[in-house]
Amino acid sequence: MVRTVAPYGSWSSPITTDFITAKTIRFVQNCVDGEDIYWLESRPLEEGRYVIMRRTPDGTFHECTPADYYVRSRVHEYGGGAFTVVDGVIYFSNFKDHHLYRQPVGGTPELLTPGEGYRYADIILDKKRDRLICIREDHTREGEAVNSIVSIDLSGNDNGRILVEGNDFYASARLNPAGDKLAWLAWNHPNMPWDGCELWVADVAEDGTLQNATLLTGSATESIFQPEWSPEGVLYFVAEYTGWWNLYRWVDGSAEALYPMEAEFAYPQWVFDIKIYSFLSEQTIISSYAQDGTWHLASLDTGTKRFKPLEVPFTDIFFVRSGRDFAIFFGSSPTQPDSLIRLDTATGKTETIKQTFDVPLDPADLSVPQSIYFPTTGGKLAHAFYYPPHNREYESPQGARPPLLVISHGGPTACAFTYLNFDIQYWTSRGFAIADVNYGGSTGFGREFRQRLNRSWGIVDVDDCCNAALYLVEQGLADPERLAIRGGSAGGYTTLACLAFRDVFHAGASHYGLSDLEFFAKDTHKFESHYLSSLVGPYPECKDIYYERSPLHFVDKMNCPIILFQGAEDEIVPPNQSQLMFEAVREKGIPVTYVLFEGEQHGFRKAESIKRSLEGELYFYSKIFKFDLPENIEPVRIENL
Repeated sequence: MVRTVAPYGSWSSPITTDFITAKTIRFVQNCVDGEDIYWLESRPLEEGRYVIMRRTPDGTFHECTPADYYVRSRVHEYGGGAFTVVDGVIYFSNFKDHHLYRQPVGGTPELLTPGEGYRYADIILDKKRDRLICIREDHTREGEAVNSIVSIDLSGNDNGRILVEGNDFYASARLNPAGDKLAWLAWNHPNMPWDGCELWVADVAEDGTLQNATLLTGSATESIFQPEWSPEGVLYFVAEYTGWWNLYRWVDGSAEALYPMEAEFAYPQWVFDIKIYSFLSEQTIISSYAQDGTWHLASLDTGTKRFKPLEVPFTDIFFVRSGRDFAIFFGSSPTQPDSLIRLDTATGKTETIKQTFDVPLDPADLSVPQSIYFPTTGGKLAHAFYYPPHNREYESPQGARPPLLVISHGGPTACAFTYLNFDIQYWTSRGFAIADVNYGGSTGFGREFRQRLNRSWGIVDVDDCCNAALYLVEQGLADPERLAIRGGSAGGYTTLACLAFRDVFHAGASHYGLSDLEFFAKDTHKFESHYLSSLVGPYPECKDIYYERSPLHFVDKMNCPIILFQGAEDEIVPPNQSQLMFEAVREKGIPVTYVLFEGEQHGFRKAESIKRSLEGELYFYSKIFKFDLPENIEPVRIENL
């Protein structure tokens, strides 16, 4: 095949924004009820509406929730744990009014919580007492929202009976099979759950109240994840006593390790009801785990403690749940989009039930990431996934190097993934190289690596992103004059900090990013209101540091163009964070663009917003890096250009 010679950035790509948004959904949560499989999917073409879907054993798909319902929770703002299904009855949180509903499969939703000002998440059914147990966030009072564990009587006229209160946060309330013990996680400001939390257990009395509440394990400096009762009532959980999140169980008053290894059997609890492992039986656990930024699947015999990796073609594996002789999970790889997978545990065969993207695409059109470690500040190593520019119909002029787009992931307590991300392929297929960086502070590499960011946000992450770019230039894989960085939320902050405090990049794109750390510390939602205490330092004691690391105050040091994208209804990073940055950069005379999306929150869910942000960013780079676009794109207004 004769390939067209064209400059990097100007390649015509089959991966258009219409291609991305027209057929794309996003998986949010899954559930097993008998032989039926349920999942929650987000649909950009329906303005991001979340819909519960069901697949029956005969392979038939059913849309469960009526068109005027939107299944999503806003507890902690990020939500999660918005539905469960037991014996053919769905229980869910409706985003439009924050109420809980009960819906027999095929029936009409029935209101359970009539009061106003409450939000609910992490729902489980207490069959023995005909009630739900869940996390409630109370917004009926002045000041900070109040979190508790409550029961909801299924009579349909109950806003919640408090079972546990007094801590700032709760998660993972789980009943044992007999229904006479409840386990849960609790933590307090200034901690985030991955900094440290506590695992509690209490007896459940006949009248449903809790008695003899006991702290089993965990502390302000020990993180616990996913408490789960085995079929015979043994309490399992994930803890990081050794510096790695590993599996344990509570036996004879102490934690017993199941299979210690340098791997992570957990993921930060940004949302509720994340499932990393599940019980196939009392003897068998199916679990995912991460090593070197890549996820794997294994079975674990709880009796012999034999650990057996399972050969599956996926590199990201989350939300693992089990049925009678099968498991399901969301799985993906560099050549397969996020998919709902059914694993036959007897044969080891996998079945793809549904993909987030159903339009066929030849793998030859895809850039496959390479896992790299690169030297960074202090003689340490950081990690990234490097994607070379790739389009089978094009090649670059001899000797040319591609523009590099460094991605700083959000969180910042999160990580880069390897799933088939069309946002990344959108760039690589046009001639950009990508470095998706796991900077110090990322998860999947143990507690020590994660804690590199403690008191060092705006330093370690910035150094690592800059050093990733410089390393790839040194390797001859990037054009030293066309280095750009992009990121969303916390990644947007790192992007802005790189532009303000370093002289490495020549352009940047901040998607709903922080520009003023002090303002964020004083004006954000409860869940993250003390997050910066560990990342930067306690406020106001460390007020000077907040100022020194806020890009907004150092626009005078910036010399390269920037584009900013923002949701108008963002409660996590308010719009003024981008607005003020835009005004300051514009005043200095640097080329700058600001795009505000009405009706969008933290992260863009509508097809038109996703399309506009990608195309607008590409147009921006084409003008800054001076390459021609092979397609007609609606321009964005670039001030000072």
